[in-house]
Amino acid sequence: MPEAFLALYRSEVVKAIDTVDLEKVGQAIGILRQAREEGRGVFVCGNGGSASTASHFVCDMVKGASYGRPARFRIMALTDSLPTLTAYSNDVGYERVFVEPLKNFAKPGDVVMTISGSGNSPNVLRAVEYGNSAGCRTIALTGRDGGELGRLAQLNIQVSHPHMGRIEDAHMIVLHMICYCFMEEEQNPVR
Repeated sequence: MPEAFLALYRSEVVKAIDTVDLEKVGQAIGILRQAREEGRGVFVCGNGGSASTASHFVCDMVKGASYGRPARFRIMALTDSLPTLTAYSNDVGYERVFVEPLKNFAKPGDVVMTISGSGNSPNVLRAVEYGNSAGCRTIALTGRDGGELGRLAQLNIQVSHPHMGRIEDAHMIVLHMICYCFMEEEQNPVR
């Protein structure tokens, strides 16, 4: 019985990945390449599992796509400062936890990258709205129908699948595609 479930899950993950528009992933790589070349900041955020995905992606980009290389990414996960997150949640409101730090750090030309399976989390929506108004490039990774986030972001990489776990699986694969694209292009980094 577990084998049948496992085979079904695997086949559904493949279906979820197949909904990803690779041209849009390529556009995200271009935006991130330009940000790196221009010394721009990249700010990544999400909720729950997507918060972990944001942190994982930033780790991959700070080390794997930057260590020992002449050009490095200036990238941070807005999800990684628990004191800041809880202070804004408690004192201002959870919908402001990402936009308020962006007001401290983001400059025109920077990149705001949000991850949301539903595409409707108020705090990532506020982050993209602020990024757009501040002259940042905005990228969203969404699921299902993209939600409001998919419509707000300048670039939406959507996993058109109903199952949250498979959406999150596909988001991680997309982010690994991005990171490993930079790593493979630069196989002989300077140490």
